[in-house]
Amino acid sequence: MADHPVDEKLPALKMATTGLQHVAAMYAGVVAPPLIVGAAIGLTATDLTFLTGACLFTAGLATFLQTIGVWKIGARLPFVNGVTFAGVAPMTAIVASTEDKSDALPIIFGAVIVAGLLGFMAAPVFCKAVRFFPPVVTGTVITLIGISLLPVAFGWAQGPDPAAHDYGSATNLGLAAGTLVVVLLLRRFTRGFVKQIAVLLGLVAGTLIAIPFGATDFGPVADAAVIGFPTPFHFGAPQFQLAAILSLCVVMVVSMTESTADMLALGEIVDRPADEKTIAAGLRADTLGSAISPLFNGFMCSAFAQNIGLVAMTKIRSRYVVAAGGGFLVLMGLCPMAASLIAVVPRPVLGGAGVVLFGSVAASGIQTLVRAGLEKDNNVLIVAVSLAVGIIPITAPEFYHAFPETARIVLDSGISTGCVAAVLLNLVFNHLGPRDRDAHDVTHPMEAGEEITGVPRTPAAP
Repeated sequence: MADHPVDEKLPALKMATTGLQHVAAMYAGVVAPPLIVGAAIGLTATDLTFLTGACLFTAGLATFLQTIGVWKIGARLPFVNGVTFAGVAPMTAIVASTEDKSDALPIIFGAVIVAGLLGFMAAPVFCKAVRFFPPVVTGTVITLIGISLLPVAFGWAQGPDPAAHDYGSATNLGLAAGTLVVVLLLRRFTRGFVKQIAVLLGLVAGTLIAIPFGATDFGPVADAAVIGFPTPFHFGAPQFQLAAILSLCVVMVVSMTESTADMLALGEIVDRPADEKTIAAGLRADTLGSAISPLFNGFMCSAFAQNIGLVAMTKIRSRYVVAAGGGFLVLMGLCPMAASLIAVVPRPVLGGAGVVLFGSVAASGIQTLVRAGLEKDNNVLIVAVSLAVGIIPITAPEFYHAFPETARIVLDSGISTGCVAAVLLNLVFNHLGPRDRDAHDVTHPMEAGEEITGVPRTPAAP
């Protein structure tokens, strides 16, 4: 019996190039949190490089746990793990409230360790939420994942620094559009392997196109060291403060919610639906990876939704491809010069490729919704309201400005709020109370309804 495509081992060259493509898709998301937190602390350039390399290294370890797995740890799906962006706001808040900035990272690391261990113990219970994720819920959440990521791509397309004079310039947007066109042309007019690595080739082409415009900076390669190991507890032994621990425990709950939704989405895409056992194993990998990460000076790890889009687009479902990507991440953590090669890719070029990647996630969600029974009135309402709730942080970022900072950790995540809304509405409309109303038929908002008394219906044209 042939192996499932998820368990397929591809030829070495194909595995390496497609694995590198996954790294290129998620690199900016991994390095952004340490750069932001490090800048808030005021780290030197050397320490900032060290912190970034440590986060790459720990992302690789967490990806190994998730794809290869050990014992009951790891979903064994093509699932990339890296530093979660959900922790940036509370971590910078911890930095701001710490009088001696040298203690900030040890306090963050201590909180991450506790949150990771508590999450690991809670995984067998948390995974039971899968029964509350029918297609109408998963399709809504997958769509929200894609929609929530698209603003990231649009931000990249404008440039790396919103304060720069060329942010959003015609040059930057042109580079993004050019990269997008290259990817689309490769997807349309090539076949086989070249078609599958269209995003990677698009990134290379976009980087080369950017050279004459001065948008490609090779300085990081020249300045980077060849070898560097993330020495354990480089910034000091972890410290445990209750406020910081509670803050990052909330982030862990958000992260586990998003990871559950991501695993369900990926299971649909690779045709290996994620059951309770798979989700529990995946959450164990997330949380254990997070607990181990501070040992090597890394932050909390979580699933990377943008790589789900890459799987959906390329149709390469092998988990070993993503494991190869994890290997590259470890290598980059051990070799700062290798990490700097990806850093050469201009942000607008990443933005152009991101439009394809993140849009593919949203399209996968729509495909799931097609199978979700939208001929039922209840399901239409579930999708409509959940999408609206999930889009609030995107369209109105200050909507929850009056809420406490801890609450905003959850509320500012459209994926989390949309997911909670979809689960609760599905319970109310499809599980609680009488179930015979509108069981099969739907009156769509745009359909003709009953005649209004006293107003005759306009006769149909012959």
